[in-house]
This record gives sequence, C-alpha cells and structure tokens, in this order.
Amino acid sequence: VQLVESGGGLVQPGGSLRLSCAASGFTFSRYAISWYRQSPGKERVVVAGITTTGGRTDYADSVKGRFTISRDNVNNMAYLQMNNLEPEDTAVYYCNAWNSGDDYWGQGIRVTVSS
Repeated sequence: VQLVESGGGLVQPGGSLRLSCAASGFTFSRYAISWYRQSPGKERVVVAGITTTGGRTDYADSVKGRFTISRDNVNNMAYLQMNNLEPEDTAVYYCNAWNSGDDYWGQGIRVTVSS
C-alpha cells in the first residue's frame, strides 16, 4: 500500500499550488480520501475530504472557498487545488485513505507560503 504526495514547495502569498496523491496497492475507489496538514508545533488537522465517488466534499472553515479536493478513480489519484494561499497555510500536507477497516497515510509533503 502506498500513498505518495507531490506538488508541494515554496509559493508567495496569493499564489496557488496543486497537490497530488498517487495511490497503489489497494482498491482506491472504495476509500474516502482526506487531506490533512500539520504546522510546526501544532496537531495534524483535516482540511478537506471527499467521498468514494466524489459526490460529496467537505472543507475546514479555514480553507473553504480557496481549496478544492478532487479524485480520479480511474487513475487512482487524488488532488488538492490550493488557491489564494496564505502564510498560515504553511504546513506539511498528508493524503489519507480511509474506510471502515483501514487507514492509510502518505509520507507528507511540505508547503511553504512566504514572500
């Protein structure tokens, strides 16, 4: 089982990044997908989630209207489009796949928002 995040990096405030999560080793379409983030000295928190079919999405209030989660069940990919980034969005971002019996995590990818 693998979840591999990509697309992070350094971006200026107001900029955009698109994170990708490549899944393998399990039946991706049967798992809900979430993106979490952890800032230095803080707990890991969920920022966005999407159901197995993509029919429903949810967002933390802090990112609502700026971030968009999506998934591609054909290619076993999940995405987090992040627009209008703020310094407070600086964190390590993690992809998570969950169903009633399993919980998988990626290794995380760093996003730094700074001028």
